Amino acid sequence: MEGLIDLLQWPAMLVSLYAAFLIGSKRAERRVFGFWMFILSNLLWIVWGWHDEAWALITLQLALMAMNVRGIFKNGH
Repeated sequence: MEGLIDLLQWPAMLVSLYAAFLIGSKRAERRVFGFWMFILSNLLWIVWGWHDEAWALITLQLALMAMNVRGIFKNGH
């Protein structure tokens, strides 16, 4: 199980990159989906950070998650 959690950083990174790509879209639907992808990446990073006791990373991800929720509302959804 520990090995799987160690590997979790890679999908978290890929989801983060995909989300960043999506929020650059001119279409609001894609931007909103991008913010949802960022929230997924936040959750993945939190799981990974909890395992490694990376409390600053967890705090950062919670703050970024709040900004992503704001992004969803500001894009009309």
